Amino acid sequence: MTYFVPTGGLPGQTDLTTDRAVFTEAYAVLPRGTMRDIVTSRLPHWEDTRVWVIARPLSGFAETFSWYVVEVAPGGGSSAPEPSDEAEAVLFVVGGTVALTVGGVLHRVGAGGYAFLPPGTTWTLRNDSDANATFHWIRKAYERVDGVAVPEAFVTHESDVPVRPMPGTDAWGTQRFVDPDDVRHDMHVNIVSFEPGGAIPFPETHVMEHGLYVLEGKAVYLLNKDWVEVQEGDFMWLRAFCPQACYAGGPGRFRYLLYKDVNRHPRLRLG
Repeated sequence: MTYFVPTGGLPGQTDLTTDRAVFTEAYAVLPRGTMRDIVTSRLPHWEDTRVWVIARPLSGFAETFSWYVVEVAPGGGSSAPEPSDEAEAVLFVVGGTVALTVGGVLHRVGAGGYAFLPPGTTWTLRNDSDANATFHWIRKAYERVDGVAVPEAFVTHESDVPVRPMPGTDAWGTQRFVDPDDVRHDMHVNIVSFEPGGAIPFPETHVMEHGLYVLEGKAVYLLNKDWVEVQEGDFMWLRAFCPQACYAGGPGRFRYLLYKDVNRHPRLRLG
């Protein structure tokens, strides 16, 4: 498996300023070239760590999640990473190795490693290697439901999760890290894969918000009424009901990490 890892830096003064970045009422595209040194953030209680915040709740746009790309230098990390008792999270490692402790159990998680952390989980993360480690951190306020238990934490690797083909095709499939019928989970973070020539053959239009980070390859993606060319390292952000489809022209596979909110009644009052 291959995963794009941002490295920051700055373009030269002679480079063209125009790129593919766009923010509309229905969607946003953050090309990989937007992840530069000058747009990183620091977080409280994290040492030797910088963060690209590529999604956060915005009123009137996508409101359910935040998404960070986190780079931890050797010796860096946190013993108090999560400030909210209500936040659940998925961590997905794309570069290097981290020492992740969940409920007192140590896991060494390399590229392709995946962790689900329900609200209230005690966890720490350190980079005890001699190279940078990079992971995606997707956070959501967990929506509790009377009579429905909170799901348990788990750590796995994408190589242990099979690709499930979509009906009628082997060219488009999904690696689902939790059972779609398990209503304890109110978000899914999956990997979607297309072989060259594979496509979403209709414009999906649905209540779920989406974040999509391209791990590998390139494709053209339908966002609302626009066909947008995307490549590994690009991030797409879709509000609810934004029409979407995809065509993967090759030459290699096209894969992305996908967030969506699921399994809950829509709120009838905002705020």
